[in-house]
Amino acid sequence: MSQQPAHSVLFDQQGFYQYGDANTGNDNAEFYQSTYADPSAYPATGSSYYPSEPASYNTHHIPTGSFWSAFGTGGLPDEPPLLEELGFNFTQIKDKTVIALNPFKSVNRDIMADPDLAGPLLFCFAFGIFLLLSGKAQFGYVYGVAVLGCIGIYMILNLMSESGIDGYRTASVLGYCLLPMVLLSSLSLMLKLSGTLGLILSVISVCWCTFSSSLMFVTVLSMNQQRWLIAYPVGLLYTAFALMTVFS
Repeated sequence: MSQQPAHSVLFDQQGFYQYGDANTGNDNAEFYQSTYADPSAYPATGSSYYPSEPASYNTHHIPTGSFWSAFGTGGLPDEPPLLEELGFNFTQIKDKTVIALNPFKSVNRDIMADPDLAGPLLFCFAFGIFLLLSGKAQFGYVYGVAVLGCIGIYMILNLMSESGIDGYRTASVLGYCLLPMVLLSSLSLMLKLSGTLGLILSVISVCWCTFSSSLMFVTVLSMNQQRWLIAYPVGLLYTAFALMTVFS
């Protein structure tokens, strides 16, 4: 590549500058010589810095973040089901229901390691619905007795045991063991429970609920020697539900 004549920027006394050849004579000017070649000598390339036509961009692109995934059907990878996030774990509900219905089955001590109230609330609601269908609108009494009973049993268990138990686990055990009483209330749709048959079924249901719940409590709290002391107040609570089913 041939060396082109150098160009310079000339500064005069007034601060103005001129652009020209370095060989041009000018006594009143100072100049800075540059050894860079003329840019016009470089070969022109086919591409330009600024494109002649603007590139086309996809303006309808939808982000794939968590916000937009909430409005779609795909969801996020490894995302748990919605019912499980809301506390409805049907596997645990089934396992605890089987234990409540089969009190003679051995109970694992970690059965209440992950307590939930989804099953107990469902059973209380079903109990009230069966009473309503049999002509007994007792939703207020059902939830009132349930809340007061859970508070009372919670206080008694914490006074008797050294490790103690929280109210969440207490309500979970009492709610799951209410299932035999729910079955009794469903029989009230077909049978008249105010007679001898109803009395016998009520006693069986109370004993069933008491046996299951006391077994869970003594297993969780390691209080096998105090099982009868726990069964007494628990039996009184389930007797109140039986009275609502038979006589209310």
